[in-house]
This record gives sequence, structure tokens and C-alpha cells, in this order.
Amino acid sequence: MAEIERKHTNDRMSQIVTHGDTVYLAGQVGTAGADIKTQTQDCLDKIDALLAEAGSDKSHLLQAIIWLADMRDFNDMNTVWDAWLPAGAAPARACGQANLAAPNMIVEITVIAAKA
Repeated sequence: MAEIERKHTNDRMSQIVTHGDTVYLAGQVGTAGADIKTQTQDCLDKIDALLAEAGSDKSHLLQAIIWLADMRDFNDMNTVWDAWLPAGAAPARACGQANLAAPNMIVEITVIAAKA
């Protein structure tokens, strides 16, 4: 049976969980109060760093789930997402609207990836 490894763990959650060749990341948020493009880029920068730590990268994404506080931000979020995502590496993806943990957080992104 594949070992489960957890990193950056507290009593509530882990930022990275790996099981076999699969990497699961906790939801990442951007700088509270910033605009949608800045918060999206912040999320993606954190995802890049966590995936690298786990032995993966954005070209190995399997799934992404994006939560927006307001779906009117969908196009601006996608502008940043599309520039970040490598050609030919689009994961299975869902995007929905939700009340996030704080009113000044407007996007949260979580991903699952294969190890590189």
C-alpha cells in the first residue's frame, strides 16, 4: 500500500498530501483585499511552490477546482489562469461561486496533480 505523506500540517489541515504518485493541495488563496487578478496570481504562485516541493509542476495537473466569491470575476480570473497554464496541460476543472472564509478573499484554487 502506498504511503501517505503530509506536509505543512496543523490540527486542521495539510497544505500538501501525497499518496503514491498523486499530489493533493489544500485550497490556496491570495492577498486578502487585492483585486481578482492579483489574488488569482497569488494562488497560482503558491500552487507552483507547493507542487515543486511535492515533486510535481503545473504541467502535471489532473484536476483544478476554483471558487469565486462573485462569478462576475470569471473572465478576469481566466485571463490570469490561461496565461499561467502550459499549452496542452489543461486539467479537468470546475469553477463555482461560494462564500469564502473572509469577505476580502475572492478566489480560492485547489489542485490535484501527478508527480513529475
